[in-house]
Amino acid sequence: MRSKSFEGMVCSIAGVLDTLGDRWGVLILRDLSLGLSRYEDLRKSTDVTHATLSDRLKHLENGGLIERRQYQVGPDRHEYLLTKKGSDTVLLIQALAQIGDKWAVASDRGAPLTFVNRNTGRPVRLALVDEKSGETVRLKDVRPQAGPGADDLVRWRLEKFENRTRGQ
Repeated sequence: MRSKSFEGMVCSIAGVLDTLGDRWGVLILRDLSLGLSRYEDLRKSTDVTHATLSDRLKHLENGGLIERRQYQVGPDRHEYLLTKKGSDTVLLIQALAQIGDKWAVASDRGAPLTFVNRNTGRPVRLALVDEKSGETVRLKDVRPQAGPGADDLVRWRLEKFENRTRGQ
């Protein structure tokens, strides 16, 4: 059962979570990003029930993250493909994998899946990068600030953050 919707909340994070739906949605997007596209392959990979998989695929399609495309007639069969919006979620999937690998949450034998540069074969990792210079920025040097879409609740959160971190 999915939680209450975040619709109407002024928060990009809540909006992405709402579009993903739940943890099954993230795993389905993981599989689609790895090239799985057919219903039975998605079901085998996740071991999710038929009802849950069908529901999550519809949710992801309604959220614009995937599209359904017919590949066979009689009986009709469809495959599921990431949209451009859905392809952007690969960053989230890579971030989750990177954190999981750092803290060995899946296995103490090492990373179950790694991401490498297609041209060099060398491992890649996500990092914070200065938009203008392209230089890597340490997490401790990043601070949140109100954006143009901030509402009173966002400003309140930032005020709490500033009060807590003042003097550090």
